[in-house]
Amino acid sequence: MRFCLDEDLSHRIAEICRAHGLDVVSSHECGRDGLSDEDQLRLAAADGRCFVTRNYGGFAALTHTFLEMGWPHQGVVFVPPSLSNDSFADIAAALLEYGQEYPERVPSYQVDYLRPVLER
Repeated sequence: MRFCLDEDLSHRIAEICRAHGLDVVSSHECGRDGLSDEDQLRLAAADGRCFVTRNYGGFAALTHTFLEMGWPHQGVVFVPPSLSNDSFADIAAALLEYGQEYPERVPSYQVDYLRPVLER
């Protein structure tokens, strides 16, 4: 599974995930900050990456547009408010778990939420 983090998420999350073997890049690292939401989603799909963001309103609507137009789409995963933006390790843990759920890739046009990882 491959992911791309939106600019509303820290590159530290990508670093933590990569240290655990998950293929994650951030828009910060790719020089994509400031691009439109449509361009972010299009580039992530071209790279074969599921897009991870907090921006539900923008990307839920865009997913519908991509589906209607038949444009490539590798899924969108939303980080819920229950995962604080400065809790890099918690977001990374949720993303690692999500990656285990979908080891190859999520279905095209899928929209989903990360779930906080409960202590075991």
